[in-house]
This record gives sequence, C-alpha cells and structure tokens, in this order.
Amino acid sequence: MAQLDRPHPPGDYQAVVVGSGPGGLQTSYYLRRYGIRHALISSDDAPGGMFRRFPIFQRLISWTKLHARAERMSEHYEWYDWNSLLADDPAQRSLAPTFMDGTSYFPARNEMEAQLAAFAEHAQIECRYNCRWESTRQTDDGRFVVITSDGEYTTDIAIIATGMAEPWKPAGIEGIEHVPHYVELGPPETYEGQSVFLIGKRNSGFELADGLLPWARQIVLASPRPVRMSVLVHSSAAARARYIQPYEDHILGGGNSVLDAAIEKIERTERGFHVHAQGTTRPGTMLFEVDKVIAATGFTTPLGDLRDLGLKTFFQDRLPSQTPFWESTTVPGIYFAGTITQGSIGMKKYGNPSGSSAVHGFRYNARVLARHLAASRFGANLEQPAVAPSDAVDHLLGWATRAPDLWNQQSYIARALERRADGSFADAGAVPLSHFVDSYATEAVAIAIETDGDGDIHPAVYVRRGDEVTEHLLPSAHLHDFETKEHRSQLAALLDGWI
Repeated sequence: MAQLDRPHPPGDYQAVVVGSGPGGLQTSYYLRRYGIRHALISSDDAPGGMFRRFPIFQRLISWTKLHARAERMSEHYEWYDWNSLLADDPAQRSLAPTFMDGTSYFPARNEMEAQLAAFAEHAQIECRYNCRWESTRQTDDGRFVVITSDGEYTTDIAIIATGMAEPWKPAGIEGIEHVPHYVELGPPETYEGQSVFLIGKRNSGFELADGLLPWARQIVLASPRPVRMSVLVHSSAAARARYIQPYEDHILGGGNSVLDAAIEKIERTERGFHVHAQGTTRPGTMLFEVDKVIAATGFTTPLGDLRDLGLKTFFQDRLPSQTPFWESTTVPGIYFAGTITQGSIGMKKYGNPSGSSAVHGFRYNARVLARHLAASRFGANLEQPAVAPSDAVDHLLGWATRAPDLWNQQSYIARALERRADGSFADAGAVPLSHFVDSYATEAVAIAIETDGDGDIHPAVYVRRGDEVTEHLLPSAHLHDFETKEHRSQLAALLDGWI
C-alpha cells in the first residue's frame, strides 16, 4: 500500500514526470512555475540520477568556471557554468561552484551530485522517491495511466526523464556478451601492464582510455567511424578537450591507437582475447591479441512498455523519435526531458548536433517545454512583454551577445520577437529553431547563434514574413560583441518596414 504522507501520492494529475536526475528536477521546477499540477516520481531514493554513479573516473567533461566575466548569480553566468540548473530566484542559481574545491573547473562527480541535491532542497522540488515506474496504458479518452510500485497515476501527459541510463551493447558482434561494459569497469590499477581494447570512440571510450593511461601498457580504441575533431570541439555529444589525451598519444606515437574498424568477433584465449575486425577508413582484416576488452558502447533509453503503445525509436532503438517540442512523433502526450531530448535532432546545421545530451543544453529545453505545455495543453495566457519597434534591434543583438541559451544550444534554440497587428513586437521568448523555421504561426524575427564549418561564430537571423522564412548570417566578431554599428546597420536593413 502506498504511503499517503509522502509527496505526490497516486491519483489524477495534469502531468507525471518520471526521473529525479537533472532533467526531471529541472522539468518539475518549471512545470510548477507555470502552474501545471504534476507528480515527480523516481525509483531512486535521492536526487541526482546517473550522477550518483557516473562518470566512472569521477570527473565531468562539462565546465563550471569559478572566475568569469559575469556575476555568479546572473543569467549571463550560465554561459560559464554548464552544470547548475536554472532558477528564477538568483539565490537558487549557480549552485555548482559552491560545491567545487577549485582544483579543476570540471566538477567531480560527488560535487555534481551534491549541487543537484541542494537545488532540489533550495527550490523545494518534491519527489516521490522509491516509486518505480512499472508499465503504462492509454485510456479511451487519450489520457495515460502510469502504473508504479506505489499505485496508479492518471495523467494528461507523461514526461519521461529517465536519461539514457541502461548499458547498451550493439547486436551483431559475436562474443561481445563475454566482455564487461563501461559500467562494470574494475579498479584502474587492475589493468596495470596490460593491453586493453576499448570498443567505442565516444565519451565513455575516451573517458576510460584517459583514466587507464597511467596503468595500461597499451590501449586501442576502435569503432567504425573516424573521430571528427571538428565536432568534438563544438559538441557535448562527443569527447572534447577533456578526454583528448589518448588521441594525442595516438597522433604522436605514444603507444596507444585510435582505429576505424568494425568489430566482428571476440574470442577468449588462454591469455586474454582475440578481437577480429575489418578496417573501414582503410579496408583490411585486423586481428588484435589483447589482455582485456571493454565495451565502451554507450547507453540506451529505458522506455518500459511505451513501444507497445506505438512509440517509434531510432538510433538502433536507443532514442525515441521526437517533435521539436520533445513529444513522441507517434504517441501524442508522451514527452521527454533531460538527455533523451537529444532525440529531437533540430536543424543540425554545419553537421553540429545540439547540446541536449548534457545539462548545459537540456536545462533550456525543459524551460521551453514547460512554457509550451502551459500554453498549448493547459490554456495558460503567457506574458509576452511588449517591445517597441525602435528597440527590436537592441533586443535581438543583446540576446546574441549575452543570452546563454543561444550559445549553449547553437542552431537549436532561438529567441523570437512576434509582430503584432499594430506593428509592435511581443517578446515570445525562446523557441526551438526548427519549429520557428518550419511551422511558426505568425510574422516574427528570431535570432540564434551558429558556428559555421570554418569555426566562425555568427548571429543567425530568421525573418518570417507571411509564409516565407529568410535566413541571414550577420558578421562574426573577435570578442563575440555583436552590438556594433555594423551589426545594427545590417539587422535594421533586414527588418526594413518593421522598425
């Protein structure tokens, strides 16, 4: 029998959020701010999600800079702090640096866990812990019943914020079931003097390689696709400079190898393993004799029985297909938050993915989602501050220069000004850029930040006049100051007739 004195007992809600990691906490915060009556439930016994266990080597790849050009509790500081959750109250912002010891601007795992727990406490996020999501069914009127270990929750919408939390190994590699996954790594000193073969060249692969460098005699990282350094330095979806030492060792001949190869078979031997592979970038048969093999092949999304409701997935069944507002494309009313929102691809301009696989990106998705749900599902009349036409240029260029959501979600989140019938503008806030381009319902102008194929950073302006959308790149600037005379002149020309 469920304990009724715990928060969010089983019953009827406008929304149910599953998961108490940063995605669930941030989503719950903004749902409450927009007046959406919801239940936050989690199978864990405390907040933090995967940060209660990972990363294995206890140091994140996302930065929080203790000393920055912005005041710590200001919105601008979010640009320099990729790990704190968002809050309207300045006292609840920028909690990550308060737990960091200053030895690194990459927080330790326990520091990240502590700041998430502090956010839940300071922001008074209530969660029903030790409440396990077991199954889901849909009623005749289109609502959902979320069945848990504590009882049944009936809801208009379900928001899954469980993260990409289940270890995943690719099918089709004979013998991979006999090697440990990233989550099963033993103490690093147990690899002393050994040759280690890592399957995978994304975050977990480079993290393991970096952590084993002092111990292993040789490290080989292999996967079919080559490492794209141009993407690594612009995206949280891959290992950035934090884990590049193994790659540098490969380039400089330091005894480690980063190879493009498709793994075909793994065989046990008396001394260790034989790994059979086929080269991809350079075709040819490869055979590796190694002491240990580790599957650094990433994670998949725990979706329970949602596929039985018709939920479609992609990325080898690891992510649900989503609209620009992070709703299932095939089961309306099922939404996603946290790292799962990387399944809403966006425009992916210049080949760069979104920042939605990390806190610094998906925290903004949660804010946009809650605002969207309040207006589209629950009839909220959202405030849209008026902006005089004479101030439109200043608003847009100010956002391009300082708005952290535009910088942390480049080519993905935009800020928009809607044009009213009287010729004035309304500040529509942040919107998914792909939604603005494809299906926005009113005349408007939006601005985003984009890094082009040459590494130059530009404000990108999108102007919707009637059914036509035009795109314009404003000039880059050495110190990212886009409030110059040149930028003002060019933007004003784009808004001719509106200002």
